[in-house]
Amino acid sequence: MAQSDADEILERALSWKQEGRGVALATVVATWGSSPRPVGSQLVIDDRGGMLGSVSGGCVEGAVVTEAQDVIENGASKLLDFGVSNEQAWEVGLACGGKLQIFIERVE
Repeated sequence: MAQSDADEILERALSWKQEGRGVALATVVATWGSSPRPVGSQLVIDDRGGMLGSVSGGCVEGAVVTEAQDVIENGASKLLDFGVSNEQAWEVGLACGGKLQIFIERVE
């Protein structure tokens, strides 16, 4: 991810937080094989369904957004694993042959 993209994502997280929104940040922390996005890719999500960035090029974003809403609500961070051997990966569309691990944390 280009530095300007990362800056924009973090600036949006701060802006949403300053507006009083609940905010979570999802970050790709590990990849194996052919993965859709590199380590460090991020997606910021707010409690109104707004989002900016990408952790998977679209193939698992829906599942990440759903999990992020839970993180925003209860504050407990999550570590998600997606891969072709994972039944959930097929359900959300990760059929690229790789694996990725995404960490979601609430922005305080």
